[in-house]
Amino acid sequence: MEPIAVDGGKGTVKLSADGIIHLVWQPGIVLESDDVHAAMDRVNEISGGSEYPMLVDMGVTKAVTRQAKSAFQIPCAASRIALLGSSPVDRIIANFTIERQALPCPTRFFTSRDEALVWLLDPAIS
Repeated sequence: MEPIAVDGGKGTVKLSADGIIHLVWQPGIVLESDDVHAAMDRVNEISGGSEYPMLVDMGVTKAVTRQAKSAFQIPCAASRIALLGSSPVDRIIANFTIERQALPCPTRFFTSRDEALVWLLDPAIS
């Protein structure tokens, strides 16, 4: 499947052949609550009522607003979420979200795409 733009243009979503939803945020953006809601709407749309593991590529996200962090508590079609980042800022944003929010599914931060994919595809790994 080809990536579908998230309303607002800050990211794309696709369901890959391996059964993983890929959400890719554009580098250098500030995520607002509307952006997160728009992405979750696209995730729910492409999932067709099923749940899938989801890889969220944060790129080098500049910031996430408090309201956007709260929006991550709303369930979507993700059965588990791997947050993929590369910078110390990505790690801080992800850890703040993971540690301070009641997330609807298991969520972890990774700097390695391969490790994230292994975790997503093997639910026995916690």
